[in-house]
Amino acid sequence: MLNIFYGDMPGAVYNTASYFKYDYEDDWITDSFVKDMILDVDSSQVIDSGVIDSPVLGKIPPLGLSGGVKTLILVKFNQDKVFNVSTCGDNCAKWLLKIAEKEDRTVNLHHLMDFGEEQFSICILNTNQIVHSMDELVPIAGEFV
Repeated sequence: MLNIFYGDMPGAVYNTASYFKYDYEDDWITDSFVKDMILDVDSSQVIDSGVIDSPVLGKIPPLGLSGGVKTLILVKFNQDKVFNVSTCGDNCAKWLLKIAEKEDRTVNLHHLMDFGEEQFSICILNTNQIVHSMDELVPIAGEFV
């Protein structure tokens, strides 16, 4: 399940770009799930662990990926850390849910992310409530963002 804490959270990693720069591993980039995320969110194709083909930027290293994709990769591979996913746009929301399908993940948010029209299960840690739709999520999250 995806657990979200809205607002300032002690211990959360806020500078995900710097954390990614010093923490990511080459094999993370070639993971099939990550390749799909990169293609979907950044419209870019992974060529190998050090080269990604971006339609906008050309050939880039993993450090050239968007802040959203870098944060998603960190969330996927660092179960013991809480990352501020406010660098992620709404196009990352479905990937957060997919990551949390197999293993619980806790993230920090400072804005209202759109998780779409389909049903989901998210625990809002601020109130310890589980919500299943945006209609349920918005009034609760709105109190904290």
